Amino acid sequence: MAIIGGRAHNLDLVHEVAKLGYPFAEISIFDADEMLRMADDLLAVKEQYGIYYLAHYPNEGNPFDAKSLEENFVPKMKKLIHVTHELGIEKGTVHFWIDKRWAEPSLLSSKKDLLAEMVAAAVDKGVTLCIENLTEQYESFAEACETIPDLRITLDIGHAELLSSENTSFNFIHHLFDKIEHLHVHDNHGGTSVKDDLHLPLGEGKVDYPRIFSMLSEKGYRHTVTMELKPPEMPPTKKLIEQYLA
Repeated sequence: MAIIGGRAHNLDLVHEVAKLGYPFAEISIFDADEMLRMADDLLAVKEQYGIYYLAHYPNEGNPFDAKSLEENFVPKMKKLIHVTHELGIEKGTVHFWIDKRWAEPSLLSSKKDLLAEMVAAAVDKGVTLCIENLTEQYESFAEACETIPDLRITLDIGHAELLSSENTSFNFIHHLFDKIEHLHVHDNHGGTSVKDDLHLPLGEGKVDYPRIFSMLSEKGYRHTVTMELKPPEMPPTKKLIEQYLA
């Protein structure tokens, strides 16, 4: 059975997710110094409730500026991966846009090199680094996974509903199932912009979760699932996940 937890953007939400009894909270690890200051509090919650953490790293900034990413984002990520290791976290999700439909080949080549550097830093610390789909279709991730064997995927099923006539999760699952080690779950009505990424509870949008989860279940998905919702919205969504992802 998949392991279901909740997203927590700050320490108060970590407490709320922990009180709901979920086995893990996916926490924002955006600033290394801030996380080190919070470490004692996070470890106290971990001990009190018997939970563990997954990491959610910051956005990359300008996705078209490879030089800036090399000089700023990659060093920042290495520091954050170190903090992740210090907190005993073994899996993290990063946004690193590599959509081959719109990015120039030279940019993609540079970004894949940078992604490989971050994955290597994560492997060195015992952390599985998962790249999250934004606008990408499976072909973009397939090429990255082929050249970076230790890279894994966070399949954001809500994002997969946007900018596509059919949810792109089906192709990700069909072609790259063995690379998917984490899921983000939330609903929306489709659309073509950031404002359409509504993060609704399951059943309040149009995402075909019964069919997507059925496909995952048939393939034997047993990894983690984060509900990217407000804590009060999580219990009914968890019930639906357990119903569909049997």
